[in-house]
Amino acid sequence: MTTTYPVGQSGSPKAFDADLKEQQEDRGSDIFYASKSRLMWLRFKQHKVALFSGVMICLFYLVAIFANFISVKDINSFSAKFKYVSPTEIHFFDEEGDFTRPFIYNLDRKINMETLEYEYTQGDTTYPIKFFHKGYSYKFLWMFETDRHLMGVDEGAALFLMGSDKLGRDIFSKVVHGARISLSIGLVGVFLSLVFGVILGGISGFYGGKVDTVIQRLIEVLMSFPSIPLWMALAASLPPHWSPLIVYFMITLILSLIGWTGIARVVRGIVMRLKEEKYTEAAVLSGAGNFYIIRKHLLPGATSFVIAHATLSIPAMIIAETSLSFLGIGLRPPVVSWGVLLQEAQSITVIANYPWILYPAFFVIATVLFFNFLGDGLRDAADPYMNRA
Repeated sequence: MTTTYPVGQSGSPKAFDADLKEQQEDRGSDIFYASKSRLMWLRFKQHKVALFSGVMICLFYLVAIFANFISVKDINSFSAKFKYVSPTEIHFFDEEGDFTRPFIYNLDRKINMETLEYEYTQGDTTYPIKFFHKGYSYKFLWMFETDRHLMGVDEGAALFLMGSDKLGRDIFSKVVHGARISLSIGLVGVFLSLVFGVILGGISGFYGGKVDTVIQRLIEVLMSFPSIPLWMALAASLPPHWSPLIVYFMITLILSLIGWTGIARVVRGIVMRLKEEKYTEAAVLSGAGNFYIIRKHLLPGATSFVIAHATLSIPAMIIAETSLSFLGIGLRPPVVSWGVLLQEAQSITVIANYPWILYPAFFVIATVLFFNFLGDGLRDAADPYMNRA
């Protein structure tokens, strides 16, 4: 058996190895041997803002997963004694100015005789903030029951990290639990819209003819409707007696059925371009089936775009759910999402007097920004072979 070497190399294994080693030193071994996914990761790491955004998004999802552990109070518990309490001030220095473990003061309540509203002032009793504190019982990771929480205070104190609402419920705990719905509806909704868009766009671009005409006319019909009124009409058609879980699933499905049109058109264009390539023609001549060609040769060419599109579509889904719930036609209490929490902020009087009610809006804004920065980084890294200035 005769061993051959690349053209231009010396006719011995030692010379070939020396040449290869020299190329590795010139290009860097990681780049020389890297797969496409590896090159995408190396380029993505250079995008510091996108990398930081990805870390923050992972942190948000971890908070959502461990919501019961991180929350201070049960989201269903309320206290008429602590309505519209401003965020609790946490102290790290005692009266003598020495650094100590974090603590809070008790709250004294009195009526303002001019406004006839309750006002809260700090008392004299101190309560240390305890970590891994005992609180309400819950199932950790939905598997085993425990009553340990990240932080808490003893009975008699009121710890409201983000203030309380009109029923005396802890806004911080509700924001943490609301992240579960608001963040997951983006993932589930985008996944479903990607499935619809990639499949229908791939079929439309590959087959063309009448199939392409029907799918494109359907896309044009869906895209011709104004988004907000269409969302409102579909969401309002849900029966009010449905359980919150069914409503959540249906809202996600509605958003997905509306959101797949854009990606379907782009995938169609990519497939139409790739099916003219030589390797696609070779697959057809070799007798490969149509679905095999679409799955193995055409759709992988759209992978980079699909990844970038997904990260940019998730914030759009989150905003859509927040908008519907804020208007009162999306998710409804007792379901807790960021949009549901913002329903109380519809009154300008409430916002003026109790601005901490708007805290869920800041988490929506931060999540959307992080996903957009992450999407920009993935889009820049999607074609790692491109030489950029």
